[in-house]
Amino acid sequence: MVGGVLTSLGFVFSAFARSLLHLYLGLGVLAGSGWALVFAPALGTLSRYFSRRRVLAVGLALTGNGASSLLLAPTLQLLLDTYGWRGALLLLSAVTLHLAPCGALLRPLVLPGDPPARPRGPLAAFGLDLFARRAFLVFALGTALVGGGYFVPYVHLAPHALDRGLGGYGAALVVAVAAVGDAGARLVSGWLADQGWVPLSRLLAGFGALTGLGLLAVGLAPLLGSPEGCEGPLLAAAGAYGLSAGSYAPLVFGVLPGLVGLGGVVQATGLVMMLMSLGGLLGPPLSGFLRDKTGDFTASFLTCGSFILSGSFIYLGLPGALPSCPPASLPASQQATSPPPERGELLPTTQVALLSPGGSQSTRDTTC
Repeated sequence: MVGGVLTSLGFVFSAFARSLLHLYLGLGVLAGSGWALVFAPALGTLSRYFSRRRVLAVGLALTGNGASSLLLAPTLQLLLDTYGWRGALLLLSAVTLHLAPCGALLRPLVLPGDPPARPRGPLAAFGLDLFARRAFLVFALGTALVGGGYFVPYVHLAPHALDRGLGGYGAALVVAVAAVGDAGARLVSGWLADQGWVPLSRLLAGFGALTGLGLLAVGLAPLLGSPEGCEGPLLAAAGAYGLSAGSYAPLVFGVLPGLVGLGGVVQATGLVMMLMSLGGLLGPPLSGFLRDKTGDFTASFLTCGSFILSGSFIYLGLPGALPSCPPASLPASQQATSPPPERGELLPTTQVALLSPGGSQSTRDTTC
């Protein structure tokens, strides 16, 4: 609720800006702090509400990003033409103020996996002790690299289309096509992840790699046609990127309960957003720098796409990302002294209790 108020105030402050510094303070500090206070608690709390269909629930919630991009891309262009950028920011401040009543609808739950007492010490209080877990450390490094390229289309996809001569509403159409693919893919990806056919970490690496390839396609698409006829290839590439990026988004947060447990999922969500934001500090400025040096966004999208591919390659170090079989059964004397797997890690297990379809009796799954 506090985040909704801060975000709205940031837009109001920016509407009366007299210099670029005012926009840094309004949109960067105030609105950015507000979004941080909104996103992490909302998505972390949502992950605690569901178990069997958690990734689908996260994907359904994140569909709002794609839907808002679809609606706001042409709407903002109309607001800019009608009211100017100051009037558009004031109207956006009124929209973002609705985050406050949305926060009032969140209900905190106490779950069996929660720690019995509040963590002590600065590292534990901010969740930094999670980096001591190897799986989360691998995930964090990969996510930071992905963040270096993931946010570039949000900033430079429309300018990329404008550079290719598509015009204001043509550029809005490119953004809208990417948003439609993004929104639909989030639902399909969430449903697919909850079926359990493929490990979450493997899906994460696969869709992350497809997102990087989609970003490469956005950069190369205008080169496939004439300068006057590049709209078709660019629309197709934007749609492909939207599908892959939308499939990736719910998996980033859906995999967290398996890495850190439900008790640390809210702190882990905040850390993931921080890591992606650190990558976002590099990606868009680097993209703009390369555009100024080369005269177009081709090198920008190719470079940022390579960031995402690099992060997806690091995801292969997560447990379950690569096909493997459990080790052969050990003698009973050795099994008694073997250390148990770390709680919350996505580690392979030789025997998992499953509920049989015909009744309440449990069966043992000993397959790979």
